[in-house]
Amino acid sequence: MADSVPVRCPTCRRENAFTPPTFPCACGAPLTMPVLRGGVPVEIVHRTWQASWVAVRCEVCGRQDEWPAPESGCACGTVVRVPVVPAPTSPPPGFPALGMRGKSTPRPAPGAPHTVLRPAFRPVTIRTARDCVTAAAQYLKWLGYTDVARTQERTASGVDLRGTGVVAQVDPTTRSTKLREIECVWLNGLNESAIAVFFSLAGYARDARSRADELHIPLFVMDLTGTPQPVNDPADELIKYGAQKR
Repeated sequence: MADSVPVRCPTCRRENAFTPPTFPCACGAPLTMPVLRGGVPVEIVHRTWQASWVAVRCEVCGRQDEWPAPESGCACGTVVRVPVVPAPTSPPPGFPALGMRGKSTPRPAPGAPHTVLRPAFRPVTIRTARDCVTAAAQYLKWLGYTDVARTQERTASGVDLRGTGVVAQVDPTTRSTKLREIECVWLNGLNESAIAVFFSLAGYARDARSRADELHIPLFVMDLTGTPQPVNDPADELIKYGAQKR
């Protein structure tokens, strides 16, 4: 998981902790927005399409793409755009164009999980609670759980999605996900010998987040573009290894 960085609000001067978002590169590697330490955040007064995207190069494969510009909100109501390290105009000399393994890099042990290469994830724009579940299902399929489907009786089971080796719950509400919901999806995963995954639109309560880390449950937050973002180490591992990480 990416380390948080301090971001000072230009309006009230309060310093807030900000965790840079992580997105899946087309090569399958997690790409964390390289926040410019010491950079001056800019208050967002009027949004424009061009200013909402930044160019960032993947350190694994060398591919440069446009990604959503990181934003941070303050308790005073101000929303700022956090500056990132400018992408180089060309790859460094000798940089592997396709992220090929160098001769000096040790090979993984036989049977060990390896980083999965995938096409770019195509998000589902979120407008309704049903869209949240659809976006989560598409993301799990992208991770390798190809037979994921909605459950018929979510209220009884506490699970929204099931597939071979995975169960998932989606919280589309505007409140932080509570501890009880984390433990509920964990128990469902335990009963079915499957990995339990949680997707939340509004984030997680502190005790829920801590418990998920203890239980090794991947947590994702979803923005309205429909792109889940990892918020803990198990989620980063799931992105890196996909369905092979059980």
